[in-house]
Amino acid sequence: MRAAVIVNPVKAEVPELRRKVDETLTAAGWSMSLWLETTPEDPGTGMAKTAVAADVQLVVICGGDGTVMACLAALAGADIPIAIVPLGSGNLLARNLGVPIGLIDGLAVALSGVDRRIDVGRVDDKPFAVMAGMGFDAAMMADTTEEMKRFAGWPAYVSSGFRHLRDPVMRVRVTIDDDPPVLLPARTVLVGNVGRLQGGLELLPDAEADDGLLDVVVVAPRTLWDWIRLVWRVFRRSRTPHAHLQRYRGRSISIVADRVVPRQMDGEVIDEGDRLNAQIDPGALVIRVPLQAAAAA
Repeated sequence: MRAAVIVNPVKAEVPELRRKVDETLTAAGWSMSLWLETTPEDPGTGMAKTAVAADVQLVVICGGDGTVMACLAALAGADIPIAIVPLGSGNLLARNLGVPIGLIDGLAVALSGVDRRIDVGRVDDKPFAVMAGMGFDAAMMADTTEEMKRFAGWPAYVSSGFRHLRDPVMRVRVTIDDDPPVLLPARTVLVGNVGRLQGGLELLPDAEADDGLLDVVVVAPRTLWDWIRLVWRVFRRSRTPHAHLQRYRGRSISIVADRVVPRQMDGEVIDEGDRLNAQIDPGALVIRVPLQAAAAA
């Protein structure tokens, strides 16, 4: 049995990480791992392709959501189990799947966890495992630097978010599968494969990573007081309809805005645009999760 370990060197001290990982895996009877470091030019896609070509039995990704997302293009559909060792500031995919934060616990799951097959969303054939969005959320992420995230963790996004609370409202046309389009005002639109945000907020409470559906939320507060009430509703996990919070579900999603706005996928800013077209790719990834997390899914 051999694993490939993909590591983002910005997120970890690689020599120490390598020592601990190799000690843990070899003690469990595994062969020496294939180590692959990401680079600024290639944040993970090429390394994941190398891992697939090497015919390993497990891919261990040591990094944050950005590193995981970069690996998805090569790993989606490859049927190789993926163990996530979360080292980022958000770690949203790991948190949504119940994967523990921290090296020791993450390696324990890699060795003794169970494999859960999850869906992948695709925007312009590029995969995402957590969420894609346009508007406020993408603008907030674009203004949050790596230094801010290293210093403060996920609360760094809050500071950036305050600067965009009064960004102009956009108008969006939302089309779910073959249903008639709906015209709505929006500050942000999120298309999610899972539903939990930073801080444990469940913006999409019905989202499941393996239900074959994408969940959509259109958020449209107009004033600061609207934002406060909206956050309180999300905190309380309210599912009742509300003028400032509309939710939809489907397999094929089309969002068209009235202007070009920032966009993001899995917390990574992508090119600005006036539309977001997403489809679901059911069961495309195999993620190793704790036994208790798989039982609760």
